[in-house]
Formats: sequence, C-alpha cells, structure tokens
Amino acid sequence: MRKYNTIFLDRDGTLNPDPGYISSLDQFEFYDFTIPALQRLAHSGNRFCIVTNQSGVSRSLIDQDDLNKIHDYIKNEFFKYSIPLLDIYICTDHPENASNRRKPGSGMFLEAANDHSINLSESLMIGDSVHDIKSGNNLNMDTVLVLSGRGKDTIKDSPDVEPTVAVNDLQGAADWILE
Repeated sequence: MRKYNTIFLDRDGTLNPDPGYISSLDQFEFYDFTIPALQRLAHSGNRFCIVTNQSGVSRSLIDQDDLNKIHDYIKNEFFKYSIPLLDIYICTDHPENASNRRKPGSGMFLEAANDHSINLSESLMIGDSVHDIKSGNNLNMDTVLVLSGRGKDTIKDSPDVEPTVAVNDLQGAADWILE
C-alpha cells in the first residue's frame, strides 16, 4: 500500500463526467465509482484536495455563484461519506491570460500546501489531462492518469506525458494505491 501526505484530485473527467462546461448543479453528477473509491482511500488514512481549472467563469459560461453551489455540493457529499476533503482550489483564468494558478502551473498546489501544511513531494496527483500530470510531475509528485474523461485522448495526443501509472478510472487508482 502506498501512503501519501495528500491526494490531489482533478474534478471534471476524474470525479465526474465532463460534458463540457458544467454551469449548474443540476448538470453535475459523480461517476458511480467516485464515492466508493474515495471511501476506500479515506479508510486507509488518506486526505484529499481538489484542484480544478474552471475557465468557464472567465469565458462567461459559468456564473461564480453556480460554481460555488456545485462545490458546496461536493464538499457536503465528501462530508456525508466521511471523506476528508481539505479544500477545493479553483482557477478561473482564461487559458490565453493564465497565471501560475492555472494547471499546469503550481499556484493552487502551493496555496494548498501553505494552507494545510502539505508536503507536496510526498503527495499524489490524480487527473485525466496533460495539465494534471504535468502539474504533479513539476512538483515531484507521483501522478495517476485516469482514462475516464479526456484520459484516452491525453495518451493519444500527448505521448510525452509520463504519469507514474495510467488506470481506467478513479477505482483503478484506488486499487493501485491500496495494492
């Protein structure tokens, strides 16, 4: 079994289906395997942080209040199922005007590390995009590429991306961590 200081999670394509810009709570749903996989990891002593690029806000496709409602729902579900979520970090930057907070930048991770005394080099990043994996690699974290969401396209379109491991989905990530 692998033990991490903190497991960082991407949101869209990792925790939930990614149909494009999710602009309201009624469009959001977890994958069926998300809560059970996270519960297994939580029971083994893991804690979590969500780091998510949400450029739909800067593109005027998502209202900040609606994004807050989605994230309040996520926080409540984690609490309901006893999954320790430290926080949700978001970057609303447009890709053409991105700060270091936007993945693959390290800003959200450094903020989380400062807020929660996280040792990043002993942490893990799980996500479905090249930006998720590059973020983790740049911070010397182990990385898991999930093939749910954009993961299959990430492998096909970005052969230079080198995750620690690639698995089908978050359930496969839990299996790998807990093996």
